[in-house]
Amino acid sequence: MEHDLTIGALSERSGIAHSALRYYEDEGLLHAERTAGGQRRYHRDALRRVAFIRTAQQVGLSLEEIREAMASLPDNRTPNQHDWDELASSWRPRLDAQIALLERLRDRLTSCIGCGCLSMRACRLLNPHDEAAAHGPGPRWIIEDA
Repeated sequence: MEHDLTIGALSERSGIAHSALRYYEDEGLLHAERTAGGQRRYHRDALRRVAFIRTAQQVGLSLEEIREAMASLPDNRTPNQHDWDELASSWRPRLDAQIALLERLRDRLTSCIGCGCLSMRACRLLNPHDEAAAHGPGPRWIIEDA
């Protein structure tokens, strides 16, 4: 097994398109070394970084949040267990908040969500006269833990 991966090998193993890998590199999320012929070569630890990026995006985290987290990982060596533990512990509150939001969405989507439409019978009881509007715009009973 080769230590360094071509962009094609990284794409195949990670399931991420070449164009996305180049974009991640442009955004400073990945780093590739160049051969004498100008071809990209990624260290194998890029697989974990790409998996982290992909998973974080799928749960709704922004590229800026991902970039900030990736900045905490060392550039001069492969991140070890301690590095990943530190990143995970720093993200725990953000991930817990995201999980809570997803649970509220799952549990309340078929009921009044405080959006102001007042189209469901439950809205008349849970949000009479659109009282949720006083809390701000959007689906207040999902955004807030009401």
